[in-house]
Amino acid sequence: MPKGIVSASFTIDVPFFDVDVMRIVWHGHYVKYFEMARCELLNKIDYNYNQMEISGVAWPVTDIRLQYVNSAQFGQKIEVTATLVEYDMRLKINYEIRDIISGKRLTKGYTVQVAVDIETKELQFETPQILLDKLEDYIPVNNNDQ
Repeated sequence: MPKGIVSASFTIDVPFFDVDVMRIVWHGHYVKYFEMARCELLNKIDYNYNQMEISGVAWPVTDIRLQYVNSAQFGQKIEVTATLVEYDMRLKINYEIRDIISGKRLTKGYTVQVAVDIETKELQFETPQILLDKLEDYIPVNNNDQ
C-alpha cells in the first residue's frame, strides 16, 4: 500500500450477527467495517460527515474495491485501519483488516470519494479549502515553496 497521509483504526470482536452459517463474516459486512474505519479517520482529521454537510460539500463514494485474503470469523478480534493516501480533488482511502492476535491480513481494499457541492450537485474540480485546512497538520511542508 502507498504511504499514507494519516491513518485511524478501530478494533472489533466479530459479532454473531455479522457471520453466515459457516461462522465467517458475510462478504458484505467488510464494506461496513471499512465505513466504520473511515468514520474514525474523518473524526481524527476533524472533518466528519456532519462537518462536511455544514461546509456544503458531500463526498459520495464513487469506487470501492475489496480483496478477500482470509476469512474473519465469529468472535475473532480484528483491527480495521483506514489510511488517507490521496486528497487532491478526491479522497482515496486504503483499508486493511488484520487479526489482532496473529497480525495476519484478512482483507484489504480502498474507496474513492469525490467532492460535490451539496446545493448545486456539481462535481468540484478543486480540493475544497476546508479539507486542505483540516489536513494541514498531516501534510509535510514543502520548503521549495518558500
